[in-house]
Amino acid sequence: MNVDPGRHLRAISRLTVSIRLAVSALVLAAILLTAALSSLLWWRTAEATSRQLASTINEQIVAAVRKEVAAIVDEARAAHTAIRTLFLQNVLDTREADKREFVFLSQLQSQATISWVAFGWPDGSFFAAHKLGDRRLEMMEISLTDHPGQRRVDEYDVVPGDIEFANRRFEPTGFHVADQAWFKAGLTADDPQWFRVMDHPTGERPSIAFAGPIDVYQERQGVLAVVIEYTRLARFLSQLEVGRTGTAFIVDGSGELIAAPDKDADELHLAHGDTTLLPLARVALEKAGEAGRKEAWRSRLTSGGAAYEVALTPLPFPGWSLATVIPEAEFLGPVETTLRRLILGLAVGAVLAALASAMLARFVIAAPLSRVVGEIRHVETFALERVRRHPSRVKEIASLSGAIAEMASGLSAFRKFIPADLVRALLRQGVEAKPGGSIQELSVMFIDIAGFTGLSERLGDRVVPLLSRYLDITSEIIVANGGTIDKFIGDAVMAFWGAPQPQEDHAARCCRAALGCRGAIEQSGLADDLGQPLQIRIGINSGRMLVGNIGSELRLNYTVIGDAVNVASRLEGANKSYGTQILIGETTERLARGAIIAREIDSIAVYGREEGLCVHELVGIGNEGAIDGETFGWIADYERGLASYRARRFAAALADFEAVLKQRGHDRPAELMRDRCRQHIAAAPDASWRPVAALTSK
Repeated sequence: MNVDPGRHLRAISRLTVSIRLAVSALVLAAILLTAALSSLLWWRTAEATSRQLASTINEQIVAAVRKEVAAIVDEARAAHTAIRTLFLQNVLDTREADKREFVFLSQLQSQATISWVAFGWPDGSFFAAHKLGDRRLEMMEISLTDHPGQRRVDEYDVVPGDIEFANRRFEPTGFHVADQAWFKAGLTADDPQWFRVMDHPTGERPSIAFAGPIDVYQERQGVLAVVIEYTRLARFLSQLEVGRTGTAFIVDGSGELIAAPDKDADELHLAHGDTTLLPLARVALEKAGEAGRKEAWRSRLTSGGAAYEVALTPLPFPGWSLATVIPEAEFLGPVETTLRRLILGLAVGAVLAALASAMLARFVIAAPLSRVVGEIRHVETFALERVRRHPSRVKEIASLSGAIAEMASGLSAFRKFIPADLVRALLRQGVEAKPGGSIQELSVMFIDIAGFTGLSERLGDRVVPLLSRYLDITSEIIVANGGTIDKFIGDAVMAFWGAPQPQEDHAARCCRAALGCRGAIEQSGLADDLGQPLQIRIGINSGRMLVGNIGSELRLNYTVIGDAVNVASRLEGANKSYGTQILIGETTERLARGAIIAREIDSIAVYGREEGLCVHELVGIGNEGAIDGETFGWIADYERGLASYRARRFAAALADFEAVLKQRGHDRPAELMRDRCRQHIAAAPDASWRPVAALTSK
């Protein structure tokens, strides 16, 4: 049967008009009915509505406070668990001051509500990181042998993304960790628990502490405590809006005040909030009895001729309750006026809504929604570059499409912090966003600018374009060679290879990236304020290290930690002593052997280690034609001289090192070794001499 297309279109047009009219009539009828019912019932519903409003306000406040208290408890547990895990897995030793300070400070910076991270040893020694408001931190140590009776304090300023050392001082102290209840209980306990704490090395500050023992290889090392001062709760309460004159308190089961609103309270300033309405909260606690400590309780109380709505709600911390006190006059007075205006507004809105509904019903909704769903699929697969904004005359659809596009744009900007490839790889491998990791053999690289401290002091803020260009160049080379950028630390770049995607040639890739960075910086023409070409130093090391999501439940970094990482950082600094640009560890040289050209420089004991480590200078890539026979010649002379030096044949070694200098003109490692040989020829070393150079700085 043939269908007239024109007639079909006219039928669709008539159907559209009828639906539009039907929707308009439905909206109009609903609004008019609502207005009629409101006008009949407002006298009866005024008080109920007002009380419901007060209840809603209270529920919102309760939800916010419960969430905050739960977050504080969870943050404390997470911080304790994270640090305890590092101790248990032997990644961190309780006596390793540098690592311990870094971990404790990182927990303070990442957890906004934590005031202290403290550790006490069985011998009575004590160490803690303490937050001084939002802009300063302090690290303190009390030793029974080193400066007994004094407290060593190191203060740091918090700057965006980092901290800066401010000063060190010693001051008398009468604090003894062995006298603290949390320490005594922790030494004999099996699991961490909560304690109320008043005494601190800085004085009396009401707090709670989550403290428990630290055992390594079934030997008790001490007690770790994560402390939250009540002032943090007072500051949070000040951010809540409890009407115009209402307030909220946190109290314990005996009615003792835990926190009252005070926006200025922190670790430096005790809380001095307004407690005018606190007696009402205590009266409510007494009337509620035991039931009020177990479940929500509310009542109407009077004081000074005024009525108040008082509510008690248990909080997710043993014995704590939230008390909200709201004057009734705040929410009952305006109700009548509001309802009358509402009725008038509904009548006017009925006409306007009928007109608006006639226009909205004309537009198709399904197709725009389908396109929006397609964009959501792109976000799901992290294909953010494919997300597009779809304009629509339906406000909700347009808003949804715009929000998805903005979300994709925001996530795209976030890729500068965490590369999209890294996110996709973690998603493919099913790595959850929670603390955890594994020990793997990886390669790690540290790069920084030689003389950057002086350069930044001379240039001031004019150093930013130079630093940005330098970071752009090195970042591109690292990513192009399959590396994962871990972090930027001032002018330093930390990157690693072999994770999250396994790379059998991670050491060779890392070396190629280092040579690429050096070459790219040289070709870029970057120069300092004196017109000298920018010089970089690179340290590379390979070995087994912990890789994974390191941090807390609230904030994570995909990073690597371990002794091999520390050695790479030390090698970067060792370049200053040897006048080199790229130093690699012996494991890296072994793994990349055949793919690179390197010469063994020396055996060194890096800062913080006693055993010797063979260090190599990375010269070039093995299959590049740019490496000529002359280069192999002076490398062979140097390494022969190094072997003679280690065998105490100093005259033969001196001849080889002078041969290197004759070929190259200037070679700082050869000059150092030549000078050592002359010293030993002039005064032979004793039998305990070892051919290991100790570095005295990081």
